[in-house]
Amino acid sequence: MIKPIRLGLSLSLSGAYAAMGRQAEAALRLAVSDINQGGGIRVGGAQSRPVVMECLDDASDPARCAEIYRQLCFTNPVDILLGPYSSRLARAAAPIAGDARRVMINHGGADDELYARGDRTIVAVLSCASDYMARVVPLLAALKMWRKRLAIIAAPTPFAKSVARGVENACAERTAKRGGVRIRVKYSARFDPEAMRETLIPALARNRVNAVVSAGDFTHDVGVIRMLATSHLYIPVLSCVAAGVEDFGRELGDLAEGVVGPSQWEAQARITPELGPSPEEFEKRFAAEYPRIACDYPAAQAYAAAIVAKAAIEISGALDQMKLREAFSDMKTSTLFGDFQIDRVTGRQIAHQILLVQWHGGRKVIIDPEIHAETGEMNLPSGFSLILASFRILKLKIADQLAHESGDEENDNDSTPRD
Repeated sequence: MIKPIRLGLSLSLSGAYAAMGRQAEAALRLAVSDINQGGGIRVGGAQSRPVVMECLDDASDPARCAEIYRQLCFTNPVDILLGPYSSRLARAAAPIAGDARRVMINHGGADDELYARGDRTIVAVLSCASDYMARVVPLLAALKMWRKRLAIIAAPTPFAKSVARGVENACAERTAKRGGVRIRVKYSARFDPEAMRETLIPALARNRVNAVVSAGDFTHDVGVIRMLATSHLYIPVLSCVAAGVEDFGRELGDLAEGVVGPSQWEAQARITPELGPSPEEFEKRFAAEYPRIACDYPAAQAYAAAIVAKAAIEISGALDQMKLREAFSDMKTSTLFGDFQIDRVTGRQIAHQILLVQWHGGRKVIIDPEIHAETGEMNLPSGFSLILASFRILKLKIADQLAHESGDEENDNDSTPRD
């Protein structure tokens, strides 16, 4: 009997991250089925071997997650180790994989700090958190508004701080400064509507903020956007991390209209990948197999993780972890998820690009076309006309008022936040 290759991980099938965890689990089951139907994985010159998946529920709990990864790395080591979903859980799993000298393919944790240990065992499929909202800044700079007074509202978590840091770095670029982008408010606290109404709302009004970036978990972002969209402030540019998933639109309804967010992946991006199915093919098959589960980027990045793992094993010709890591270091390819290439030292993803989406008519539309795939083809719709169109549809009168206001005493060279 041919010995199967064991793929193991934990996912949040219950708890706070359950919606995303179930997406990832479904996608990985589809990937394992596809790999096995395609003949399995060939290791060196030996006969191809089937893949079996061992997925345990971490219940969205870091302690439970750590316990599972100690089992997968030490007690009963698996051949292919994938990470959990969420930066919080990935931070619990990554050090264990590093101590065990086992490669962990990270499909679900975007926190930049995951790559700070330098133990060369983590391999990223997805882009880092500091890239998430950075592209909002040049889009904002391109808008024909006289001044862009930006507020960053971040949850007190490492992930949110990484997102905020990426926005701040983008605002320091010359093009952003020339475009009139200035950070006027920086606010970091857990979402508390009563406290925010007493402190944040007055600060936004006092600084005449006309653009907001919210960075936190789903609950934080939905709460912030709902509060701002129903306030008397009429801020024309609203953006948040959570706007990249379908549940955002379902949760907020009409209040989601015009909100901008980052997405690691969208099925509407027409990619011709080197490995595996196209985004459109994947979405159709996923919907057919799992009609009750949403198909957002957590599903796509998990599927891509399995596909690149198969390729790395076949390139290295072995299941030896260090040979596998070197194979990942040499890979430059593309999947339904986009381009794949890692930094040889840190394992950080350097080829995949974040998409920006905006909610229009109850659906997400890609507005940032500035990505390409050297290994395939990618065509995206133009974005600037859409983001400008949303101004006309929603709150152009407010933008016009801000653009033509007189007596503004701001010092354009002062980028220091006032609150």
